[in-house]
Amino acid sequence: MRKEAWFGLCLMALVLAAIVSLMPAPSAMTNEHLGLLMLALIVICIMLGFPTAFTLMGMGVLFAWLAYRSASPELAVRQTLDLMVQRAYGVMTNDVLISIPLFVFMGYLIERANLVARLFRSLHLSLARIPGSLAVATLATCAIFATATGIVGAVVTLMGLLAFPAMLKAGYGTRLSAGVITAGGCLGILIPPSVLLIVYGATAGVSVVQLYAGAFFPGLMLAGLYIVYTIVIAKLRPDLAPPLSGDERRVPLPDYAQHATGTRRAGALIALLRLWLDGRNTTAPRRVLNRQIAIALIPAITVVGAALLGYRASVAPPPALTAAAPVDLNERRFLDESSPSGLDSLQAPPGEPAAADAAAPRQADEAALAAPRMESPGAADTSKQHAADQPSKWFWISVGIAALLTVAFYLWFDFARLEVFKMLLGSFFPLAALIVAVLGSIVFGFATPTEAAAVGALGGTVLAALYRQLNFTVLKESVFLTARTSAMVCWLFVGASIFSAAFALLGGQALIERWVLSMQLSAFEFMVLSQVIIFLLGWPLEWTEIIVIFMPIFIPLLAHFNIDPLFFGLLVALNLQTAFLSPPVAMAAFYLKGVAPRHVTLNQIFAGMLPFMAIQIVAVVLLYLFPAIGLWLPSVLYD
Repeated sequence: MRKEAWFGLCLMALVLAAIVSLMPAPSAMTNEHLGLLMLALIVICIMLGFPTAFTLMGMGVLFAWLAYRSASPELAVRQTLDLMVQRAYGVMTNDVLISIPLFVFMGYLIERANLVARLFRSLHLSLARIPGSLAVATLATCAIFATATGIVGAVVTLMGLLAFPAMLKAGYGTRLSAGVITAGGCLGILIPPSVLLIVYGATAGVSVVQLYAGAFFPGLMLAGLYIVYTIVIAKLRPDLAPPLSGDERRVPLPDYAQHATGTRRAGALIALLRLWLDGRNTTAPRRVLNRQIAIALIPAITVVGAALLGYRASVAPPPALTAAAPVDLNERRFLDESSPSGLDSLQAPPGEPAAADAAAPRQADEAALAAPRMESPGAADTSKQHAADQPSKWFWISVGIAALLTVAFYLWFDFARLEVFKMLLGSFFPLAALIVAVLGSIVFGFATPTEAAAVGALGGTVLAALYRQLNFTVLKESVFLTARTSAMVCWLFVGASIFSAAFALLGGQALIERWVLSMQLSAFEFMVLSQVIIFLLGWPLEWTEIIVIFMPIFIPLLAHFNIDPLFFGLLVALNLQTAFLSPPVAMAAFYLKGVAPRHVTLNQIFAGMLPFMAIQIVAVVLLYLFPAIGLWLPSVLYD
């Protein structure tokens, strides 16, 4: 028997031993004991491989019937059926869940648009001089693709087909290569648009928009920690991540570029302009040169556009210089006399006699309001307006620095880098535009998650059509996979809703709350305890079971410890990366094993994932010590 099977059997044996030792005799069992038994049995059944959604529904119906039977045996069946209908209807009318099939459909279409291969190749060439460039390019591709799709299985499978053979062929260590692909692929459950965040938001009653904004920087932080670890390993152990040879870093150039490069050393833009001005040039048609020059000018056009926007923002008049609306003193006096919250009611503190002359404060108010009108709007304000129309010196300093950097960039921007830039234009920038359109509209409040998901689904369809990958077969497969994934999530919600209702009817939730509160924990101790439990649950269970089963147990306790559910959800999302990287239920390892070469064993993949699990723990600690990593963006946008 395999080690993974022994590990699972030992865990189940421990759970059964705990049940036998802690539970009283059947005749002495109360409803609260039945609730704890229900929680233990659901873990065992899921570890045995039973379908999670239907196991939750079955356990919930059985124990709900037991709970109702203890109160009224005649009505137990009817009340149980009513509970099933009400819970199922409540889940299906949840507007938040509408975004799940749309985001999933967007992800499957982008997966089939063949963008990943182009993105990986372009990032590989652009990062060729960095230590461990193949692994760094793999992590960057996984992060970008995860942001566009959010589907862990698709990212791990595709990168296992593209990057894993390339890294093994380049001499990379098997464990490091497997760890990079599995860890990078799991970023999709944290970086928006993440289905996990939607499920947590629907379970905990937290705004999905704020969860998306809060998870953005923690996701980038985790991806950055992965990249830093990979670069350090490549620097310290070149045998695990050898540098690329010159042939592997060479970019094929067109004929006109080879001719221009062979004659003299110059930047690509200068060489293209010389070829364009040379009337005797026959290496490239004029229209080809025009297109190449336009592409090469994109960075300069971007810098000029940013400078114009900065100039417009710098000369905009401040709010203090805008004309104020005229104030009617008679209306002001009427408000002061009639409103209990007027200014006159604030003249004297409670308990002190009012002023003898009530007209004095009003005369002072009228004088204060009339004072600005007594000033001449001529010379003094003219100088202020003129100063506001001129940008500050820091603006011109910034423009000068940007101009120098642009000139240096074009001197460095040769034909090889121009070809890599064209690859990025065809792979990275379309995805970036789609990501900005979807996530930007959500984060800045232009659209709800459902509306943005619909825009993303349309954008994925347009991308697939532009890359000539949209046909009936691709559309049929994407729709089928979307329906299957959405049905799984919806039935999982129905089962979890019935299960949590039965658990509450049996008094299990109240029992756990009393037990936790009896330990007299501080907020820090409760946070550590909950995250350790979630980390351990990530070994035998998937993130879906942890969210829908155990989050309803933790969330009611957050108010007692004054913990923000948004911050708790970000910690949980970061912690649940372990659910895909921890054996025996490490789905990322099985995804990679399915497409890896035969000589790569499952134990090698598990060993490669362990360092990245340690990085995840470091990321959770950093987020707890510096909550602004996750809470700064929501506070800026929504407070």
